[in-house]
Formats: sequence, C-alpha cells, structure tokens
Amino acid sequence: MSNTDQARAGRWRWLSGGRQRRQEEVILMMLCALSIPSILPFGVYRLMQGSWASAAVDLALVTGMMAVIVHVWRTGRYQVASLGVTIFYSAGMLVTVYLRGVSLVYWVYPTMIAAYFVLRPVVALGINSAGLLILVVILVARLELLNLMTIVVTIALVNFFAYIFAYRTGLQNKELHTAVELDFLTGVGNRRAMERKLSEYAQERRPHLESSLLLLDLDHFKQINDQYGHAAGDKVLIRLAELMRGHTRSSDRIFRYGGEEFAILASGAGLSAAARLAEGIRAAVASATLLEGHPITISIGVTDMDKELTPAEWLAQADKLLYAAKQGGRNAVRVAEQTS
Repeated sequence: MSNTDQARAGRWRWLSGGRQRRQEEVILMMLCALSIPSILPFGVYRLMQGSWASAAVDLALVTGMMAVIVHVWRTGRYQVASLGVTIFYSAGMLVTVYLRGVSLVYWVYPTMIAAYFVLRPVVALGINSAGLLILVVILVARLELLNLMTIVVTIALVNFFAYIFAYRTGLQNKELHTAVELDFLTGVGNRRAMERKLSEYAQERRPHLESSLLLLDLDHFKQINDQYGHAAGDKVLIRLAELMRGHTRSSDRIFRYGGEEFAILASGAGLSAAARLAEGIRAAVASATLLEGHPITISIGVTDMDKELTPAEWLAQADKLLYAAKQGGRNAVRVAEQTS
C-alpha cells in the first residue's frame, strides 16, 4: 500500500471512529447533518418573531437530528434510528403544516422522499401513506376540494415514483453486490465477500454461538497445472467447490481465498464440530475423483473465531495451522488448541 493510500485509510479510520462504517450509517448521518442547517434558521427566525409553537417544533427537530448523529456515530446502530428519524421528521412536518397553514405543505415532498434513503421502500411507503392521510385530515377544512385533490394526487404520485425508483435501485444493487462477491470460476464467495463476512462477524454485538474458520489448500496443485494444463486445474477447482457444498451445512459459507486456497466460515460450530467438518471434507476429497487418473488431496487448518481477536488474526492462525498440515505430510487436518 502506498503512503497516499495509507494516509487516506488513516483519515477514514479517524473519521469513522476507528472502524469501517456501513453505507446506511453514513447516509443517515448525512441526512441528519443536512437537515440541521436547513431547519435551524427557520427555528431561530420564528423564535425571534414570537412564534413559540412553530419554533419549538423546528428546534426539537434539530435537537433530535443532532442526537441521532451522536447515537449512530458512537454505536453504529442505525436501524431503529432510521425509523425514529423518519417518524419524528414526518410528525414535525405535519405539526408545522397544522400550525403554519397550507403555505408550508411543500415541506411534505422532501420529507417523504428522504424516507426512501434510510428505510426499506415498503416501510417508507407505509409511513408516508399514513402521513398523507393525516395531512388530508389537517387540510380538508382549509382548502377547496379541487386544491386538496391536487395536493393529494401530486404527493401520492411523488411517493409512488420514489417507491418504484427505490425498489428498482435496491434490486439492482443486490444483483450487483452478489455478482461482485462471487468467484467467477467456482461460484463460491470471493476474497472480498470473505473479508466482509468476517468483518461483520467481528463487529456483531449480539451474543451468538461460537464459530470457526477453516482454511484449506489443494496439495501439489502446481503439478496438476504443469502436467495437465490450466483447464484441467480449473476443472479440479470447480469440482472441489461442488464437493464442499455437498459436505457443508446451509449455514456455512464457502469462499475462494485465492488460487487453490479456500476458506469455510462454519457458523455456530465450535472447534470440535469444525474439526469433524474438516476431516469429513478431507476424506471426501481423498476418495473422490476430481481429476481422472490423478489422486488429489487437501490440507486444512482450523481455528476458532475468538471475538477478542481480529479477522486478520483468525486468518493468520488458520494459515499457520494449514502450513503445519502441509509440513506434516499433507492430506491432513490441524486444529487450534482449545482455550477453555
């Protein structure tokens, strides 16, 4: 990594409070940060004009946004905060329209569109629909029917179009995310997917069952490529991935770590269970025909994913055990010692 990249990474770690932040956290904090200078001047102006109720609503919104920024920054918990911000923001908009009249109804549009940036489209649509019904109750006695219907129809159309856009964007992002994190040859997760999954596990705050990491490598794979060609080597990797899918649970995650090296995240499996899983895969590979006329074996290192350690340390420990299996004659499994 260059000095420039290191400096950039260092600045990002500092800005992120020492950890990689999720995109949802950043969007929520940016939304709140942009809302504060948009609302605060109106609150101050109304305070100076003696419009105490309207000023209180504006200042309450500003205070709430600041509290959300601090909360998400410190804890990283954005799900409930996103829902709370949307409801709080929508309620403030409705109260403002109730207090100040129909002239402020245009605040409905940015308020409702913002919901689609921080919530799932269906949830945002539900909250906005409820807000629209309340808005109709507020305005029904203040507007002629034609004007009221114009406002209702335009708001409904904005919500409908925003929902379609958010839904389609979500589908496209999901498809792109899946494609980016799949190994093009074997169809299992790639190194990027593995690093993300390990990082998520390390940052998970809720109590959960212990899990283990298996790192495995094909023995003498270079000889296969040299003797039979890279096409045959690719076929071996594809068949190995298929075999591993058949000998792992649905909760386990398989990744191609690089070249002929694979990793398995055995979710909810302690060292004993992970060791049995590794031995089963090793034996299955040794008895299978991954390449006609050429016996193939693998070596595996198994370590527990101790939450006191980092993903880099888990990988280093598994790699050390894999190396020990190689040094011990290959076609072997080496397991970390139990810590308790």
